[in-house]
Amino acid sequence: MIINLKNPDLYNNREMSWLQFNTRVLKQAQDESLPLLERLKFLAIYGTNLDEFYMIRVAGLKKLFSAGIIVSGADRFTPLQQLIEIRKYLHQEQQEVEDCLSEVLHKLESEGIRIKSYTDATQSEKAQLKRYFFENIYPIILPIAVDATHPFPNLNNLSFGIIVKLYDSDDKTIERFGIIRVPRVLSRFIHLGDGTYIRIESLVGQHVEDLFPGYTFVKYASFRVTRNADLAIEEEEADDFLEILEEGLKLRRKGEMVRLEMGSNSDEEIINFFNHHTNVYKDDIYTFHTFLNLSSLWQIVGNKDFAHLLAAPFKPKILPPLDDNENIFTTLEKQDILLYHPYESFEPVVKFIQTASQDPDVVSLKMTLYRSGPNSPIVQALMNASESGKQVTVMVELKARFDEENNLIWARALEKAGAHVIYGIRGFKVHAKATLVTRRINGKLKQYAHLGTGNYNPSTAKIYTDMSYLTSKDEVTNDLTRFFHFLTGFSKKGKLNELYMAPSQIKPKILSLIQNEAAKGTEGQIIAKVNSLVDEDVIRALYKASQAGVKIDLIVRGICCLKPGINGVSENIRVTSILGKYLEHPRSFYFKNDETQAYISSADWMPRNLVRRIELLTPIKDETSKEKIIQILKLQCSDNTLAHELQSDGSYKKVQRDEEKIINNHKFLEDYANRISKATKKETPSGVQELISRLFIES
Repeated sequence: MIINLKNPDLYNNREMSWLQFNTRVLKQAQDESLPLLERLKFLAIYGTNLDEFYMIRVAGLKKLFSAGIIVSGADRFTPLQQLIEIRKYLHQEQQEVEDCLSEVLHKLESEGIRIKSYTDATQSEKAQLKRYFFENIYPIILPIAVDATHPFPNLNNLSFGIIVKLYDSDDKTIERFGIIRVPRVLSRFIHLGDGTYIRIESLVGQHVEDLFPGYTFVKYASFRVTRNADLAIEEEEADDFLEILEEGLKLRRKGEMVRLEMGSNSDEEIINFFNHHTNVYKDDIYTFHTFLNLSSLWQIVGNKDFAHLLAAPFKPKILPPLDDNENIFTTLEKQDILLYHPYESFEPVVKFIQTASQDPDVVSLKMTLYRSGPNSPIVQALMNASESGKQVTVMVELKARFDEENNLIWARALEKAGAHVIYGIRGFKVHAKATLVTRRINGKLKQYAHLGTGNYNPSTAKIYTDMSYLTSKDEVTNDLTRFFHFLTGFSKKGKLNELYMAPSQIKPKILSLIQNEAAKGTEGQIIAKVNSLVDEDVIRALYKASQAGVKIDLIVRGICCLKPGINGVSENIRVTSILGKYLEHPRSFYFKNDETQAYISSADWMPRNLVRRIELLTPIKDETSKEKIIQILKLQCSDNTLAHELQSDGSYKKVQRDEEKIINNHKFLEDYANRISKATKKETPSGVQELISRLFIES
């Protein structure tokens, strides 16, 4: 029987799959085996994720619905159907979120951390809070009257504050409403010392009459608004792209309001007053009985006095052959290196660029920057290199969502230092992670490359798992030269020989690799690790491979539109999602019957990455590096502690743990890095390699 692989029932909805991912984040917060601040951290992540989801995904669906456009993915859900399902899901989950937060906060009290309102403060604390209000809040805060002569203010995206109801002190029949905005420069919680925090809205609410003199306070409710923040930029050749970007960032703050969050003090009267002016759809209004803005919990999580309530910190290790003082270029002339962060430190990548900036033999550095973070040592090294006379070319992606302003600052600083800065490719985001260093040795040019799955950001490299590949192989560096020529010049082909570049090469290559395994039938095997799996052509190719008997393991952290376990379609496909101490971020692949077998990439299996972005897929031919990737993938497939398995109905179940053989891949890899680091002090290089192999085999 021929099965129609375009049947909508064979696909999970993208947005609902993402909500399932965020629910798995919530499950981490509910995990009583985790330290309390670790649980609070996952609640902060849950809230931050949901903010972005509403700003981008829900806002996009609303625009499609308003425009009357009926478009959908492989599941054939319309924008309206998706909006209805999203609202239903989130309203049902809200109670779970609040129960979890209340439980964690209650338990934190026994550890000395208390988040209170003003009314729960002691008399001495109230005196301290009064001084704090007049010294630190009163000069900054903004009371806004709203009436016939005072229009309702424009509230920027993620604006937070309180709505107040007042009476004229001289005439109780005159009713007034006002808004008090709490600027972002003020901390969400007022820290009184030790572990006591006061919610700022409760203190502001206590001083309403000081902010509106001559009026009597009746009631208040906190609010928080979310606007459309998807920055769509029309690139015109004649326009200055930097100016367009700056204008777009201003517009983001004023986008359509897509969500309204209200505090527990709100009632129908206050909500109606607010929504009369903002016109938020009723099902996009969420009333919370704890407090607003879960993402603000990072302030509590970051209290170093309570670091013992977080997961035990791990110091990334510098392992052989990078643990000696040998020049990194000399090392790369002998061998390729594959690093797995954060178990292996990102510092060698930083050192690679810093060494290049200082090496008198280096004549040029070329690099892509997507998210580099503030105070970047890498960008500073590039500026130093340019100022010392080296040719520095940097592709700074100004369209990196929510990092646009930071990248704009770096771009201008690099230009000022004399670097040649490229601001993107018309119609595409440049998401590839690549660096190319050229040195002149004995009158000849020699090149060295770094290719990664993650950003050039030393801070996130400590909490994201990612892979870095360092090499001086000519076939790779020659391709990277062509890649950078494509970025800086004109090219209609954009084709590489050793590497594969999206939008023209990666998707065909992935489909070819899957089809090759399908041709081997039951002898075929695929292990693929991505953040998201959405592309319909790739999913259909995987379905066909499963039908041919290929064993397929997919490690998909977030969105997965493929449905595993369907008879006759995907019974040979297993999908797991790993959530734990570190954010799983690499894209790495194993195809058993391919000559190369192992690949790493910057690209997820989504249309935006495969068709609408400049990405790179790197074949790993070095035997040691290849084997390392395969071992890591197989280890993660066997994880029975952090893994959740996708069911055919779109739900996830925690993988059943074997108490006799507990495998937590994050813990295993921390132990692995620690043991190799210690072993290098007393064992031979061959002994260390034997230990690496033995550790993985034992898993």
